[in-house]
Amino acid sequence: MTAPREALRRANASLTAKLGLMTLGSFAFGFALVPLYDVLCAVTGFGDQKALARAAEVAPQVADESRTVTVEFVAELPNVGSWEFRPVLTSMQVHPGKLYETEFVAKNLTGHDTIAQAVPSIAPGNVAGYFHKTECFCFTPQKFLKDEERVLPVRFIVDRALPKHLDRITLAYTFYDQSIRVGQR
Repeated sequence: MTAPREALRRANASLTAKLGLMTLGSFAFGFALVPLYDVLCAVTGFGDQKALARAAEVAPQVADESRTVTVEFVAELPNVGSWEFRPVLTSMQVHPGKLYETEFVAKNLTGHDTIAQAVPSIAPGNVAGYFHKTECFCFTPQKFLKDEERVLPVRFIVDRALPKHLDRITLAYTFYDQSIRVGQR
């Protein structure tokens, strides 16, 4: 009877070791995802999404009046009920090389003073290098009083070097309540 028990003990030990290795491998893979994502974006040419969160210094350009690009604006909230957040315009026709301004509206419905941060994204990803924001509410955290509503401007230029086959860009912002993330209330 000891031989079957010994075989069962060895099988259990082997299974435990394999599960432990799988757990360590999963943790290592999850830890490596962020740098792997950055490398994948650089290799595939999807652009530097981090550049969307800082001001661009763009040399003055002559607008290409013969070309029109549609820029769509999207506002997203990670949770429902604590904010109103929307673009004033849902889309705009722009000429590459010309400076434009649009606005988003945010209203604090959290019931207390808070700080919020907008995180931008752009689609398709490979146009990120051609979309330059010179002013944006996403550059810094925004302090809001209880029930405060504010108009938030974005100034941008679509670079004249944007490939000709691209005629539509989507600029999206996700608006996060920072007080939830850092435990303030």
